[in-house]
Amino acid sequence: MSRANLAMAFAVALVMALAGCEKAAYEPAQQSGANPPLPEPRSFFVPPMQVPKGTGWAQGEKPAVADGLEIEPIASGLMHPRQLLALPNGDVLVVEANGPGAEPVSSPKQMIAGLVKNQSGKGGKGGNRITLLRRVPGQPGEWRKHVFIENLHSPFGVQLIGDTLYVANTDAIMKYRYTPGETRMSDPGVEFADLPGTINHHWTKALLASADGSRLYVGVGSNSNITENGLDVEYRRAVILEVDARTGASRIYASGIRNPTGLGWEPATGKLWAIANERDEIGADLVPDYLTSVQEGGFYGWPYSYYGQHVDTRVQPQRPDLVARAIRPDYALGSHVAPLGLWFYRGDGLPEKYRGGAFVSQHGSWDRSPLSGYNVVFVRFQGGKPVGTPEQVVGGFASADEKTLKGAPVGLAEDAGGALLIADDVGNTVWRVSARGAGATASPP
Repeated sequence: MSRANLAMAFAVALVMALAGCEKAAYEPAQQSGANPPLPEPRSFFVPPMQVPKGTGWAQGEKPAVADGLEIEPIASGLMHPRQLLALPNGDVLVVEANGPGAEPVSSPKQMIAGLVKNQSGKGGKGGNRITLLRRVPGQPGEWRKHVFIENLHSPFGVQLIGDTLYVANTDAIMKYRYTPGETRMSDPGVEFADLPGTINHHWTKALLASADGSRLYVGVGSNSNITENGLDVEYRRAVILEVDARTGASRIYASGIRNPTGLGWEPATGKLWAIANERDEIGADLVPDYLTSVQEGGFYGWPYSYYGQHVDTRVQPQRPDLVARAIRPDYALGSHVAPLGLWFYRGDGLPEKYRGGAFVSQHGSWDRSPLSGYNVVFVRFQGGKPVGTPEQVVGGFASADEKTLKGAPVGLAEDAGGALLIADDVGNTVWRVSARGAGATASPP
């Protein structure tokens, strides 16, 4: 073992001994729904941590799925796949990326948390590229991989409007002319609109096109947990931006959402919904991450409050005027589950009960015991609103003893056969979930 690795191992061991891990009082399902129980906040010298060690999938291993479903890998050996986009011709784009580099460390506990979290494999090197997957007709198994776009800068969101492909790098939206059937992008692309990209505590930029193709919506995370880097670097952060798809001009559509990592249109009402990663370091059961409708001009609390008017006293100076108008999220998912993918299901390739509801991929916790997340759940919708508790659809990413991590789900999409696609950035795999018995037999158009 090198001296540097030995030093890191010692640091991690020391940190874990100091931090321990706070035992959670609630399971994620107990903190789900419209009115989650919210205990009193706590403070810590070192944040409690529990992070499984990343191992990846052994040959033949795969996640577990709910009754009536089956799962298969359609691409492996990728470089940190994060987001997916199914194209009209049946091809699938896979965005391979991670953060742009080490962010400035503002406190010892931030450095400690970074060291520990990277043991999970979530900090793996990203490809800074997009790979195109194409199924070979009549051939089962993995799809054919083609490097489609290279030399991107921590890309995440990707959307197609007509013949224009938009890619959200961490600091700008790129624009390309898309030619159906190409296995490598022929257009060099141009920068279309700038995005906040300094420090990058949260680097991902979720992207969603409006139904008429006139606008793009961008999820921009905060530059800190609770403004510890100062308010100046939070300009146009913790917001959802609305971008004119013709001119690139943008405005803040909604604010106070700490890290909106996924966006989607709810099918029954056509309303914009988002998933969000809430704040850390005030307890294993605070604060629940959430799924919510997004109101134009709405403010959702960050950093001054959470779940409506629950004030975060760590933030100074306070803003009681903003707290008073903070909107309570529609639906809690559970504390620290880390939702990173949202997909409203419209297809007919999966059992009927999934139609019209939302799949949410949960990347998993680092600061609670037992672990939360590390699965894909389904949230049923009725009359345009989420109901019931989240139902696990795909699991088995973490080992039963919570010591090792085989994979972690991120982006979601729906392929031409109505199957659910999952990007797994620890396992470096794209998984395809279909109705049992359908498997790879469904053909693209």
